[in-house]
Amino acid sequence: MAQKGVQLDRETFSCSVCLDLLKDPVTIPCGHSYCISCIKSFWDEEDQKRIHSCPQRRQTFTPRPVLVKSTMLAVLVEELKKTGLQAAPADHCYAGPEDVACDFCTGRKLKAVKSCLVCLASYCEKHLQPHYDVAPLKKHKLVEPSKKLQENICSRHDEVMKMFCRTDQQCICYLCSVDEHKGHDTVSAAAERTERQRELQLRRQQIQQRIQDRDKDVKVLQQEVKAINGSADKAVEDSEKIFTELIRLMEKRSSDVKQQIRSQQKTEVSRVKELQEKLEQEITELKRKDAELKQLSHTEDHNQFLHNYPSLSRLSESTDSSSINIRPLSYFEDVTAAVSQLRDKLQDILRDTWTNISLTEVDVLLSQPEPRTRAGFLRYSQKVTLDPNTAHTHLLLSEGNRKATVMSQQQSYSSHPDRFTSYWQVLSRESLTGRCYWEVEWRGKGVNVAVAYKNISRAGSSKECGFGYNHKSWVLDCYQNSFSFRFNNIRTPVSGPRSSRVGVYLDHRAGVLSFYSVSGTMTLLHRVQTTFTQPLYAGLEFYFYGDTAELCKLK
Repeated sequence: MAQKGVQLDRETFSCSVCLDLLKDPVTIPCGHSYCISCIKSFWDEEDQKRIHSCPQRRQTFTPRPVLVKSTMLAVLVEELKKTGLQAAPADHCYAGPEDVACDFCTGRKLKAVKSCLVCLASYCEKHLQPHYDVAPLKKHKLVEPSKKLQENICSRHDEVMKMFCRTDQQCICYLCSVDEHKGHDTVSAAAERTERQRELQLRRQQIQQRIQDRDKDVKVLQQEVKAINGSADKAVEDSEKIFTELIRLMEKRSSDVKQQIRSQQKTEVSRVKELQEKLEQEITELKRKDAELKQLSHTEDHNQFLHNYPSLSRLSESTDSSSINIRPLSYFEDVTAAVSQLRDKLQDILRDTWTNISLTEVDVLLSQPEPRTRAGFLRYSQKVTLDPNTAHTHLLLSEGNRKATVMSQQQSYSSHPDRFTSYWQVLSRESLTGRCYWEVEWRGKGVNVAVAYKNISRAGSSKECGFGYNHKSWVLDCYQNSFSFRFNNIRTPVSGPRSSRVGVYLDHRAGVLSFYSVSGTMTLLHRVQTTFTQPLYAGLEFYFYGDTAELCKLK
């Protein structure tokens, strides 16, 4: 109980401004007591308003009261000090450089726990208490401690800015609304905040929706990555198995060929050696007969010679030389030639197959909407040039192979398998994938603007070679004052303003191909939604001598 009594005394004899024990205490007319230095400092700040108030109750006094030291309070405080108890708060309660300090603490200031938007002051827990106890102060707007309260004061009128000028988009005070902002669209700051809060909430909803959409896209991409990795792993595994089988098959065939060659070698060598032994036996016999004849020829006795001569054995039948079949340097060359021919065929197959494998692309980019302005399309502008190796011999290429003109005389192009031989057509050198945009400027009676796969037929006059007559090409027919679209020999009329410039937009992955009439504005003529299985190439087709078309340089 004694301890509690000391605690009560300490609270009673503490200055509500500095929260320390009273120093040279004085009592003001309303009955509250403060350190003389604390209340003087507080009233010094109010001198310019010529009204002085109590820091706790905000009771005002006019004129400024005369301060007289309270001797009784001073004695009581001194007695309390002798107990050794102090009313100093813990160090962590004091305001540091980064903290908002209480505006009513003197000396070492405590941390503010709230700021008042009406008083435009910040309060520690002790000095904030009147805002919870006094009815008028309870209506004030308390917020988290802020160092920017002075920004709410009008620099011109020194009033709280409680209004908002929508005309100038700035906070103002009431005097501003009848002064330099007179006639402007003004509302209370609270009303403007409510409106902006609705907008903010709407934007948050939009952002949250976009977050949800992007989360879905991320999950789709994660699944795509998983699918790509799984497909790639399976493709690697399967291709390794297939190549292993091919290697084993080649090794088996190599072993078979080797075995056949060795077997044939053994047979042929055996045949030759058998004939060789037969010839060697015949030579031995002939040498023996020759020796007998030589010995008989040296017999001097005529009677003996004639007696022995008939007894000599007759020569055996000689081996026919025609049975010896000699094939100089060409025993197994036919086998080598056959294996070489097989190698060449395999190389061709592997090269063609590898080209098809290399053309396979994996695109997991998020689909993008088609641009709405020419500036948007130009972001995807693609440099496109014409390939002389594909140009029909009546087409003259110029302007760095960007322009084609139909000539009455054939041009001196070299022979090439990629050249169109019947249709007056030409393809671009560059392949087109991803998102691309290019423009064609044409002059004359008519020009066809096309895209096509590289494997479109070139030789002959069949529909397999003409743009738009097959499933390998798409074409916009620009004929004098009309347009039409053609694919797989199906013609579709197209309406739109005539223009000498046509824009082509391609989103290869999305399967979108669009043709635009380009003049002052861009007008969509025709859009294709399909699935492209190969890279595309830009194409031009002509019908009349003198007609020209140029792939434009785009900035």
